[in-house]
Amino acid sequence: MISISFSYRFIPLYEDAISIASFGAMMKGVLVSASAGNRGPSWGSLGNGSPWILCVASGYTDRTFAGTLNLGNGLKIRGWSLFPARAFVRDSLVIYSKTLATCMSDELLSQVPDPESTIIICDYNADEDGFGFSSQISHVEEARFKAGIFISEDPGVFRDASFSHPGVVIDKKEGKKVINYVKNSVAPTVTITFQETYVDGERPAPVLAGSSSRGPSRSYLGIAKPDIMAPGVLILAAVPPNLFSQSIQNIALATDYELKSGTSMAAPHAAGIAAMLKGAHPEWSPSAIRSAMMTTANHLNSAQKPIREDDNFVATPLDMGAGHVDPNRALDPGLVYDATPQDHINLICSMNFTEEQFKTFARSSASYDNCSNPSADLNYPSFIALYPFSLEENFTWLEQKFRRTLTNVGKGGATYKVQTETPKNSIVSVSPRTLVFKEKNDKQSYTLSIRSIGDSDQSRNVGSITWVEENGNHSVRSPIVISRIIDVWGSDD
Repeated sequence: MISISFSYRFIPLYEDAISIASFGAMMKGVLVSASAGNRGPSWGSLGNGSPWILCVASGYTDRTFAGTLNLGNGLKIRGWSLFPARAFVRDSLVIYSKTLATCMSDELLSQVPDPESTIIICDYNADEDGFGFSSQISHVEEARFKAGIFISEDPGVFRDASFSHPGVVIDKKEGKKVINYVKNSVAPTVTITFQETYVDGERPAPVLAGSSSRGPSRSYLGIAKPDIMAPGVLILAAVPPNLFSQSIQNIALATDYELKSGTSMAAPHAAGIAAMLKGAHPEWSPSAIRSAMMTTANHLNSAQKPIREDDNFVATPLDMGAGHVDPNRALDPGLVYDATPQDHINLICSMNFTEEQFKTFARSSASYDNCSNPSADLNYPSFIALYPFSLEENFTWLEQKFRRTLTNVGKGGATYKVQTETPKNSIVSVSPRTLVFKEKNDKQSYTLSIRSIGDSDQSRNVGSITWVEENGNHSVRSPIVISRIIDVWGSDD
């Protein structure tokens, strides 16, 4: 397996070094896992959208790095903090004032007496450049306060790995409790402890990171991308030994590990899972491994609701792919959508490349001359249908047919029946609706037809097809997305 935490932006496949090299790896039986990019949430901002690459989106997990507030009235509030030192702020005076609460004015903050013994409460308020928390904590540090309590629900705050001063972030609900305590106490105090971690069972997880690049892929529109979502926010990652991390009160901190965020962290997670699958199933091709990961991915969160973006919108397959990867389920997917190297050659044959462009992938004139069976319908575990953009809102019915072949990788014979979740304004038909596999490695094919009309609001309509095993434990799910066509090389964000 190869993991690549890098991408090019909006260049043709035959000029994309990662795409070209990944095609060669796929031809030799090696799967490449690559980052989708960190240009989200813009539509069509995704990189590494080649059909033969496992394109990975980034998400939050349910692990939280914490700091705990112990108020003088006995109330304990757990907040979020990445302050790296083993500080312990004990029984310190805490203040709140509407005049000071923006924590953006050095002049006002300098008027507070004895700041080095005082904790200040700051309400989140983005400055004119859009920087809220980072500016606030800098002002609190400059004014030499002992610590800060920052009230914020901005998702961007929780991706910020820079905590240069003692502080804890809490949400508005908890913020009201702290403010009420301060207002109703003669001498309110707080004790803060840092360097805590816990699993947050109250907030649904996973959540798609806002920065994760979105599909569809401008390099190739015929395959829905990204493919999968994996953990990618505040991942504890190895770095060169004794790397400078940050300064705390003029003390330089060095580390062998840092918390990193982005799809560059998500892609290695997916690559590691792919390597595990290859070890368990050495006969599986790169396409089979990708299929196992996609068809068993979780599209629901821990609350059994659709996975959402960090701005609380429901994530679509063009945001998170098939869902959040589940390594245990991927070990035993039941069925896989496999594709051979020749299937990928046939796909390239359908792209109307010149011979020179074609040979950047196939590397031989013989393959170019043998494009007798070009096919854009790759045996892929997802479906995308595109309708043209219309300023006049005069939409015609879109009709598209797909043919797929499933291979039974279960222990023996099995029967599967189809369940469909139909996208809005669409008709989805599947034939046949029952697949009977006589034995392991048996193959069965079906066709899926989509008839849809575009939305006046240019929305992306989503659904799914799931093959459910009778009297068994396997369900094989593939997302369906219907979207308007984007300007491939323009700026259609």
